[in-house]
Amino acid sequence: MCVHRGYLFVLLSGLAASGVLPVSGMKVFTSSEMEAVNGTDVRLKCTFQSSSPITTATLTVSWNFRPLGNGHLESVFYYHERPYPPPEGPFRNRAKWAGDIMGRDASIIVRDVKFTYNGTFTCQVKNPPDVYGNVGEVKLTVVSRASFSEIAVLAAAIGGAIVLMVTILVIVMSIRRCRRRRQEEEEAGIEEPPRRTRKDPAVCDTVETVVGREGQRHGVGQENRTLGLPPQSI
Repeated sequence: MCVHRGYLFVLLSGLAASGVLPVSGMKVFTSSEMEAVNGTDVRLKCTFQSSSPITTATLTVSWNFRPLGNGHLESVFYYHERPYPPPEGPFRNRAKWAGDIMGRDASIIVRDVKFTYNGTFTCQVKNPPDVYGNVGEVKLTVVSRASFSEIAVLAAAIGGAIVLMVTILVIVMSIRRCRRRRQEEEEAGIEEPPRRTRKDPAVCDTVETVVGREGQRHGVGQENRTLGLPPQSI
């Protein structure tokens, strides 16, 4: 039984190596749906993963477009070592390379989109021996103006930026005001002369009266002692 399974594994490996059995080593990722305003540019993002090393000499990228209804397939863009924009057709001078092969990016930009671009764009990447895998699809809807969701997101972003700027401005002004007030208080504390204590006139008169009486008593006593008289009370 084990020998039978071993032969089966070898047989499948040989078929895969010979190309009889497809090997899905390429994975392509795109946005399933996109919306663009008529007359604007839109970036159709396409990234990929390959199980084999990236070889710029053999890797190819093909973008195609199928309009709504029963329209025929149109070539949009081709890349092989360098970009190859379409020389004719509806995407002539309108498709621009915006990818990076070494960064696993195969995106393009479609300029000045029209209502006739409503349909499905496909992105196919081949990196031999990874030539099998899924094809990325982007359903593009061209509208006359931005939808409410996009306007709401844009308004929210602008409003958030304004609120952030106002908050930062208020904080900066508050810090400057506090520093200015502190500086003024420090300057006022340095320049203000020391205050003199105010004397109470009533207290001063009382002190002078007491001092005068004591001086008078001392003078009379001295005089009596000089004359040999007994001391007198005032």
